[in-house]
Amino acid sequence: MGVQGLSSFIKSHPQLYREIRFRQSRLVIDGCNLNYLLYFGSGLNQRHGGEYAAYEKLIEKFVTALRDCNISPFVVLDGGAGSTDNKLNTLIQRAEDKIQKAHRTALGGQEDVLPPLSMLLFRQTLVRLNVPVAMCYGEADQEIAALAFEWQCPVLSNDSDFYIFNLPAGLLPVSHFQWEAMNQSRTQKYIPCKSYKSSSFCIFFNIKPQVLPIFAVLTGNDYVKIESLLCQFAPAGSGKAAQIKGLIYWLRKFQQPKEAFMALEQLLGNLSSNDKAVILDSLMVGMEEYQLPSSCLRAFFTDGTVPALSAGEQVQVPDWIRIPLTKAELSGDVLDILLLHRISLGYPVDCADLPSAHLTSRPLRQLMYGLLLGPGQQVEEMDRDGLRVRKVRVHSAVTEDTKWLPLHSLQEVAHPLRLQVLLGALGVNKEYLSCLPLQWHLPLAVTCYWLKSAEPQPETRLLKALLMTMSNSYDPVYQQTWSTNCTWVLDVGVAHSLNQWQACLKNSIHLNQLLGFPLPEPHIARLYKGTLVHWMVHRMSPGKKLKPYLKYNLSSMKMYKVLLGVVNRFQNQKALISSKTKKTVKPPRVRPVDDLSTGLQRLFLHDKDDGETESGAGGVGSADEDLDHMVSVKTRYRAKDRKDRSNNPELVRKKECRGWNLV
Repeated sequence: MGVQGLSSFIKSHPQLYREIRFRQSRLVIDGCNLNYLLYFGSGLNQRHGGEYAAYEKLIEKFVTALRDCNISPFVVLDGGAGSTDNKLNTLIQRAEDKIQKAHRTALGGQEDVLPPLSMLLFRQTLVRLNVPVAMCYGEADQEIAALAFEWQCPVLSNDSDFYIFNLPAGLLPVSHFQWEAMNQSRTQKYIPCKSYKSSSFCIFFNIKPQVLPIFAVLTGNDYVKIESLLCQFAPAGSGKAAQIKGLIYWLRKFQQPKEAFMALEQLLGNLSSNDKAVILDSLMVGMEEYQLPSSCLRAFFTDGTVPALSAGEQVQVPDWIRIPLTKAELSGDVLDILLLHRISLGYPVDCADLPSAHLTSRPLRQLMYGLLLGPGQQVEEMDRDGLRVRKVRVHSAVTEDTKWLPLHSLQEVAHPLRLQVLLGALGVNKEYLSCLPLQWHLPLAVTCYWLKSAEPQPETRLLKALLMTMSNSYDPVYQQTWSTNCTWVLDVGVAHSLNQWQACLKNSIHLNQLLGFPLPEPHIARLYKGTLVHWMVHRMSPGKKLKPYLKYNLSSMKMYKVLLGVVNRFQNQKALISSKTKKTVKPPRVRPVDDLSTGLQRLFLHDKDDGETESGAGGVGSADEDLDHMVSVKTRYRAKDRKDRSNNPELVRKKECRGWNLV
């Protein structure tokens, strides 16, 4: 939502704020708004698809600052777009603004473009830190205000709608919430910030609180846009601030909204009675958004009771979906698909001349549509076509594995079948992944799917750079080389290919969620470091050497070898199958599955008992420990290996560095 121009108007009247020292309180947080503002205000790079590890640390610091001040955060997220099309035109306009920002950024501009997986990471990090998180079935503003009203605590948000709601404990705008400047008074820490209350606005401008909702809708929000009407409250050519002030002066004479409505009919002039009725009805709908119902999330936060669906939604949405939705363990897109047969796709940094990065992952979404809606259904995807939003009707897909899976009992399906559906969608046999720790199965399966499906085919250097950062195999010796001095021109082809990979990962995570997590959800912060991946690809260009700029650690080097081995095996098998379909040829010699898996597993065993393996900072942890349960090594082998080390240390050093030839 948002009241157009109101934030700037209030900013020009600083006397409406009160300086406070915030501590020892509950705090209801507008999660989607905070996610945007934390990332955009962090100074993190936005051109290369996301700095997820650095963003994760920022979220951790934010939560730590709150807890140091005895502030208890409760984060509320937006869910679906709702069951009506009231905001469709606004959504399309905002989407096209995002597309243009993403295009300008791809060409070297500096715009705010949210990375594709940032919201998933935001939710993951909060859950890991035991911060209470809930997702609404629709837009969250009204529920956030209702919860804060009942708890008598403030709201943290920059959304201008909260300037209208009656919040007894006030609004704490994120832009004035100085959590990084946490201070201490005697023995108690606090966060210096500014507080706003709608009652202060009414007192200052001498208007009745009852007319604030009509003030909001006449100013213009996501539901109501009547520019010609607002212009009547200020001289021709006046700016938005003058129009808002003129509207305030006009509203001073009314005690109740009904009086203002009667006066509005006269302002609508020579419009037909039917047109007047349409405008007044839309104003009434907009005003209802500022009425506070009883909070439906209060019981969820206190005792785990999930909210009920509306009567109309209960017909289309299975009851079991309420729990994972409210816990934010399902995407809000699920509700849009079920209720509206529509989904809005994201818009990463990409050149408008290229096709949408979401085309590669469309088959994954089609399978999800089939699980949710059944066969023969269509979903309208709002995707990018050049610089515009294009609505594309996409058919749901049903496979042999999914045609017997009814949605109402999907959560009861046996784990092996749900896993088969997920890996079948990605076209990966689970035996390819058997040598990997379980948390790597989904990202590697996604990478194999991406290599098979992406157009154009990803370059080898791009695959290697991606796997290096995923495994944390290599870190730059001089971080300034890639993080501070990112002066090279963005390779839009590389960015497009990595956008395809992120879209595949995101849709696979959503499918995994819908199937009840047959595989663990991957830790996003460990999978992708945008600037580093782009820098590595840049350094791998012909004529440029990468090795002098890198250092490595043994544990993650082994992980990189295993990941690359799995992907190469998948590609070799795919090439073999492809050649057999064309003509009969002598197949290349392929090592048996068991032999290959054992060979890859043994990469993790070298030096296991000597305590010499380093662990990479910010990496995936000890791969040796992850695979400890999967293998056993004879004592004789370990004793011989230690003897070799003591007799010929130079030979051991060369063995450890064998991974360099993979770069």
